[in-house]
Amino acid sequence: MDRNKSHFRNPFERPTMVSSGAALSATSILPSQKTLKGIFAGGITGGIEICITFPTEYVKTQLQLDEKSAKPRYTGILDVIRKTVKYHGILGLYRGLSVLIYGSVPKSAVRFGTFEALKKRNLDAKGNLPVHKRLLCGLGAGVCEAIFAVTPMETVKVKFIHDQSRANPHYRGFFHGVRMIVKEHGIRGVYQGLTATIMKQGSNQAIRFFVIESLKDWWRGGDPNKNVNKLLVGAFGAVAGAASVFGNTPIDVVKSRMQGLEAHKYKNTFDCIYKIAKYEGAGAFYKGTIPRLSRVCLDVAITFMIYDSFMDLFNSIWKTD
Repeated sequence: MDRNKSHFRNPFERPTMVSSGAALSATSILPSQKTLKGIFAGGITGGIEICITFPTEYVKTQLQLDEKSAKPRYTGILDVIRKTVKYHGILGLYRGLSVLIYGSVPKSAVRFGTFEALKKRNLDAKGNLPVHKRLLCGLGAGVCEAIFAVTPMETVKVKFIHDQSRANPHYRGFFHGVRMIVKEHGIRGVYQGLTATIMKQGSNQAIRFFVIESLKDWWRGGDPNKNVNKLLVGAFGAVAGAASVFGNTPIDVVKSRMQGLEAHKYKNTFDCIYKIAKYEGAGAFYKGTIPRLSRVCLDVAITFMIYDSFMDLFNSIWKTD
């Protein structure tokens, strides 16, 4: 009897119970403390950063939505600013800010939290992130933020900014706008341009994290514990931001078109690419590059400076696992 009992196997036991004789521990399924630090630091960073840089995002989006025609609405960056201030006041340059405030916190939290989680699992024996894995960790962070935060946020933001150009704006505020978008287009209405957004955010973060991690590693001389001055982090961030702009502005233009109020003209992301190329030429894929360049360089520089500062703060008061 005892012999038979010794060979009895509980059919409901989990792998961890077999190997350790205990249920799965909470620490094995909860995010690591490094990941949680990234989530909190990223969320705070996102809220601060967007308040500083939003007007350049507004101008960039208006230029991208201004399709090539016999009489375009705007002649350039200054014309967008002049007309917006003339008809809507200085606060017109902040139309859609509430959308990004609500969205930037979870977006940055997902981005940095995901990157820290992936980075922790891919460090080498010396504590450095291998070159090719910098690209992959950044790509993973970008794809996650595109799906869970950026696409709905960006769709609503672009519709708000596009609505600004109407003689009688349709949306009265954030919650009214979201309600009307869902009512008119369904849940799908806030997930327009998902493919383009994944392409954009994936390439964005792959380029940015690759560049800044590479520059930091170069400055440290391979020593992961060597501190990098925050102003230098900002400079590295600006370089990373510029690299991402030149690398994926065409994707950003397509994303804006797919999320605008006239997105119904395109069957899908690839149809949008085809029609822009056919009817507007290759130059249309780089509309808004200059305002986007100024915004993104400032954005990424500020983001990494603030993020690194909060991570240093959290590391000093929050014990790492």
